[in-house]
Amino acid sequence: MRYTTVTPLRTWMFATLLGTLASTATLAAPSKTTTQPELDAIEAAGLTFMREEEKLARDVYQYLYPLWNATVFDNISQSEQQHFDAIGGLLDRYRLIDPASPDLPGNFKDQELQALYDLLIARGSSSALAALQVGALIEETDMIDLADAMEATDQLDVLRVYGNLLRGSRNHLRSFVAAIEAQGIPYVAQVLTQDQVDAIVDTPMERGK
Repeated sequence: MRYTTVTPLRTWMFATLLGTLASTATLAAPSKTTTQPELDAIEAAGLTFMREEEKLARDVYQYLYPLWNATVFDNISQSEQQHFDAIGGLLDRYRLIDPASPDLPGNFKDQELQALYDLLIARGSSSALAALQVGALIEETDMIDLADAMEATDQLDVLRVYGNLLRGSRNHLRSFVAAIEAQGIPYVAQVLTQDQVDAIVDTPMERGK
């Protein structure tokens, strides 16, 4: 299981963002069944973390949309709300405590996510281009965290939701990269490899069932 690699990744992101600042789909929640499977501690931690990570994406985009009046943030924030709700359905099913309750914009129980949110908002507030770069960074990071979380579970309902979220993140990255490159600026990968990013953005938008 590689899910425990999430924390070093976030630490790397903090360092990258601090350096930068210093220098400058419908997803249905799973239905409840009479048979109640159990999650181990790693699977449970993955769900609770992904709940707040989807909240972070939604909250950042909702903040940046009126600031720059870029419709890409409005559209993707609505998709992130669906992602957030899908994870919430899993938390309900497995009777896990919801870290996003109460759901207050820009507030997180995970202190690393709180610090990351603050950094992303500061960076995204500096320019419209920086805001788009923030969006792409969030989506690249989500893909890594989702892939790690998928390796840490064998529950089919959890894997289905994670897979839907992963597809959504690829589509969101395509949208942010398109908006950046529409300004005549080549997009440079921030967390994924450049080959991984190119393989995603060079293929069409994906459609869910």
